[in-house]
Amino acid sequence: MDLEQRVAELERRLTALEGRDSASASASASPRLGDGDFWALEGLRQQLTDIGEAGADGGVLYTGSVRLPTGEQYGWQYGALTEALLDGDWADAADSFAALGHPVRLRLLREILGGLRTAAELAALDGAGTTGQIYHHLRQLTGAGWLQAAGRGRYEVPPARVVPLLVVLTAARP
Repeated sequence: MDLEQRVAELERRLTALEGRDSASASASASPRLGDGDFWALEGLRQQLTDIGEAGADGGVLYTGSVRLPTGEQYGWQYGALTEALLDGDWADAADSFAALGHPVRLRLLREILGGLRTAAELAALDGAGTTGQIYHHLRQLTGAGWLQAAGRGRYEVPPARVVPLLVVLTAARP
């Protein structure tokens, strides 16, 4: 890269940094993603308009772009029409919600997303319970689809469940 290209690249990066500084100075102390900008909502509305009568009652869209502490990256997007959600059998979701309904299971999921992957590593956590209790929780999470066995006693959150898990956690916050 010659000197002219390097200077141009530095100018581009400086401009980007200056833009970030002015944006952060005008933002509140703890900015919230999406405040004041409804690009995802507007895109959903446009899709509902495009599909016509089928989308007349609206819909739900969730999406995410995630990099975990382990460096793994996931992108996910899912949408459903309101009519299908309201008419569906909500009891089908009970096992999935029940699996998330225990503090130890939620902690196990967090630790697995953070890089602890084996039952032995999880059993070494303070307050997580005995090895038998850990395996009980892992079976519950696996049966509900929040975890999958990755071989050699290792567990992982299936890629298609990472963003939905974080969406459920976001929705559960006050």
